[in-house]
Amino acid sequence: MPKKILVVDDSVFFRAQLRRVLKNADYEVLEAGGGQEGLDMADKERPDLVLLDIVMPPPDGLEVCRILRDREQYNLMPIILVTSSGNLEEKLTGLELGADDYIAKPFNERELLSRVRNTLRRVARNRAANPLTGLPGNVEIKNEINRRIALGSKFAVVYVDIDNFKPFNDIYGFMRGDLAIKLTADILRSLPDATDFIGHIGGDDFVIITTPERAPGLCEECIRQFDLKIRTLYDQPHQEQGFIATVNRKGQREIFPISTLSLSVVSNARRNFVNDLEVANIASELKRKLKQMSGSNYLVDMRKSVS
Repeated sequence: MPKKILVVDDSVFFRAQLRRVLKNADYEVLEAGGGQEGLDMADKERPDLVLLDIVMPPPDGLEVCRILRDREQYNLMPIILVTSSGNLEEKLTGLELGADDYIAKPFNERELLSRVRNTLRRVARNRAANPLTGLPGNVEIKNEINRRIALGSKFAVVYVDIDNFKPFNDIYGFMRGDLAIKLTADILRSLPDATDFIGHIGGDDFVIITTPERAPGLCEECIRQFDLKIRTLYDQPHQEQGFIATVNRKGQREIFPISTLSLSVVSNARRNFVNDLEVANIASELKRKLKQMSGSNYLVDMRKSVS
């Protein structure tokens, strides 16, 4: 389904130019000849992006930008300012009001399309990202695994899970639970090189997509940092005793050690995969084994494909 772009400009000539370029690039184009009409059309059509002229009769483009950004439903809707003005202060004001980018008239068609595509791509990534950590979420994780499968490149997917996270969250509350998740995300960000991919499945589950030879070293360093840093989120008495205790629904006291990590490593170095679901299923098998072990550990699936 083509992306819907709203062009707000009081110039019939420039609207026609923008319409031609955008339609040739397979975008659906909506048009408004003024600021208020643009606001009304945004409410009615919910476009994927707005190309907004700055210099218009009131409300001008800057005011329209401000109004849109003040409305919660448009917080993530991208806005690109289009202006014939060379006034830098005007452009900066637009960016400060929440515009994502700007382009000057007369515009270069290739530059216009590049800015539109890049802005839409960036917003799509932001929407897919986990709101707590900012890391790519499930959709991008699946796409990245399937991309590497399609390329035929050798990869390893490291599934990272925080052990005993739920009792930690129950005792200390969600705010400290969020700190534990952010701490883990920061550790993962510090490990990979440029070719690695880090994602946040949700809750206390993460992935690193790397190469088979790098995976063991990443796991060991991740465990080293986590075991050192996670203790700082526990109260001193719990640090000293090495566990926290809760009472379950039956009124029984349960003891949970300080959180550790379980890392399941699934690689195509010795077997082939068809899709991301196969990778996830093997990781679940490894995770069940890891949960029976004490402390932080990682397991690498070493099985080969059946000939």
